[in-house]
Amino acid sequence: MTLQQLKYVVEVAERGSITEAAKSLFIAQPSLSAAIRDLEEETGTTIFLRNSRGILLTQEGVEFLGYARQVVQQAALIEDKYIAHSATRQRFSVSTQHYSFTSSAFVELVRVQGGKSYEFILREGKTYDTIMDVRHLRSEMGVIYLCSFNEAVIKKTLRESNLVFSELFSARPHIFIGRNNPLAGRESVTLKDLETLPCLTYEQGDQNSFYYSEEILSTLNHEKSIKVTDKGTIIDLMTGTDGYTISSGICPSYLRGEDIISIPLEVNEVIHIGVITHKDYRPTALGQMYLDILHRVVGDMQGEEIAD
Repeated sequence: MTLQQLKYVVEVAERGSITEAAKSLFIAQPSLSAAIRDLEEETGTTIFLRNSRGILLTQEGVEFLGYARQVVQQAALIEDKYIAHSATRQRFSVSTQHYSFTSSAFVELVRVQGGKSYEFILREGKTYDTIMDVRHLRSEMGVIYLCSFNEAVIKKTLRESNLVFSELFSARPHIFIGRNNPLAGRESVTLKDLETLPCLTYEQGDQNSFYYSEEILSTLNHEKSIKVTDKGTIIDLMTGTDGYTISSGICPSYLRGEDIISIPLEVNEVIHIGVITHKDYRPTALGQMYLDILHRVVGDMQGEEIAD
């Protein structure tokens, strides 16, 4: 077993394709396939299942990949420290629903890493895609929410995917609106107050089930409804129209109080936001660093909310 073989396994798992991994690694596809096959024979482990649509990690492969990633990242740290001008890149990827605190933590991770060679990926997207990214280890971790309505369905999907949910924080529902919204001066709002305003939600594509919605109360009918796919558009709609979206109320200070206002929503519900990880996979050094930053960012935003 060589470090190079472990790097090959990590690359193939991230690309989801032998062909794409070979292109990225600048080696011939047969050579890459042979190296992985030799590693599987040496370890007595079937790491990947091959089929007509690509490759999938086996259960054994998921566990092996966890160890391989740690070895590769530890080797990168040694090279960074002791070998001048090392070209080794550290890698980290996270998938998440559309939350400002996850992107703020991601920015902080990039800042802390400074000039080191790295490849970081933040995937903001649909709920089901976030879960599948972590299941297939395209991302080391994901951030989603649970509530009384979706908890049973989401947890079943997580169990079937061999994933675990660790709560980051819980919060009462709030609406986010622009400062010129007619409800901007209210201490709290009710569902009746929202009846005539456009409801802004994130479109969920093929998995457009109520249970995979990024917003609570997804079964309610709305007179005016706007669905989008990116955070920038939803912010533009909040500031440029009377639209609202429902979320946790946790918002960075550079938005809250300037263009965006957070107001408690009077409903009997609690939002539980947490991190999903693979049950057989230990966080890498970068993954743990992101988790630590994420906890700090959320704590800071909650403190700002209380101070206001």
